[in-house]
Amino acid sequence: MQPRPAPGPETSADPGAFGADELDALCAYFDSHGYATLRGAVDEDDLAAAESELVRAQDDLVGGGLDTRHATTILDDPDATVEGRRFAHYVCFATQVSPLADRLVHLPAFVEVSRRLLGPDAWLLDYEQFGIVYQDARPGPGSGYTRIGWHTDHQSGPHLDVWPGVAFTIHFDPTSPANGFLRVLPGSHLVGTEGMPEGFERVPGEIAVYQERGDVLFHHADLWHSAARATADGDAAVRRHLRGSWHGGTRLPVGHGTGDFVKNARR
Repeated sequence: MQPRPAPGPETSADPGAFGADELDALCAYFDSHGYATLRGAVDEDDLAAAESELVRAQDDLVGGGLDTRHATTILDDPDATVEGRRFAHYVCFATQVSPLADRLVHLPAFVEVSRRLLGPDAWLLDYEQFGIVYQDARPGPGSGYTRIGWHTDHQSGPHLDVWPGVAFTIHFDPTSPANGFLRVLPGSHLVGTEGMPEGFERVPGEIAVYQERGDVLFHHADLWHSAARATADGDAAVRRHLRGSWHGGTRLPVGHGTGDFVKNARR
């Protein structure tokens, strides 16, 4: 693998985390590292209100109150259980059932970062494939979503013309070894995928990217990343977030579906 590029500018006590008034530095850091965190841009009341709507939507999906379009058997296990009860780890098209979540993903700072990184014609993939997804990772004997192996987002659709892309993740829970965290290889978005492990192996140079509640993590579609499994049990092990992506290529047509989605990451 080629040497990683030199780090970009850092203006925060937490490397890679920037405020809404530091977008130039955030974008410079993203360009060299392949990821960056926007911190302090989400109002706590807005975050809590969206969280409540999404938890209700998750309960409605399990109870049969949502259209099956909001479920997925590609990413989730339809037989998943938590504490003996049926559980949905994913709510697809979450912004279509949570107006407050939709408002979150359209906050001006989020849109500004995405368009700075991809150009003024960047578009949000909230209407096709899985849309914007609410994810709830937690361990347990019946869980269907605890960790994800090494992958890039680009690998899920290498034949598509939607690229380049930037994913974003809005965190409802701070991350740690207790509830799992993102593993990334800084700069890997610049060097291709040769040598990427097929599972969960340690990669020389990888780091843990911990997030605070309300943080928004942006990462490049070609960045190597993986999610570690929680080490705790119960409530301390819960890791929930809202995830979607912006793109700079050709828009997917309405009705494209998920038939050609490549499930490239091990669970």
